[in-house]
Amino acid sequence: MFSAKEIQECRSLIEQVHLEDALLDYIAAIVHQTRNNGDLFLGASPRASLAIMKASKAMAALRGRDFVTPDDIRYVAYPALNHRIIMTPEREMEGYDARDVVENILQSIEVPR
Repeated sequence: MFSAKEIQECRSLIEQVHLEDALLDYIAAIVHQTRNNGDLFLGASPRASLAIMKASKAMAALRGRDFVTPDDIRYVAYPALNHRIIMTPEREMEGYDARDVVENILQSIEVPR
């Protein structure tokens, strides 16, 4: 169990994790693709970008780094987007799910170097 002070210390540590501008653009492109995807009835809102950003910083910190990598973003993309997107009924009936759509989006966007 964590105390309130320990939680605040973790939050402060995570806020200090560096995220390059190119990776911010990468996150924005991922979320933008959800809003322009024929498989989705409803795409993610700008808040999803913030969720991916914060989760990727936390993932980097958990992995012992003070900077975010594209792999951190890719790792948290589905958990951050899963409940923020709605599939079209047609795609659901065909057996596709949100994980398939997010994976297709991630495959379609060039990973920053």
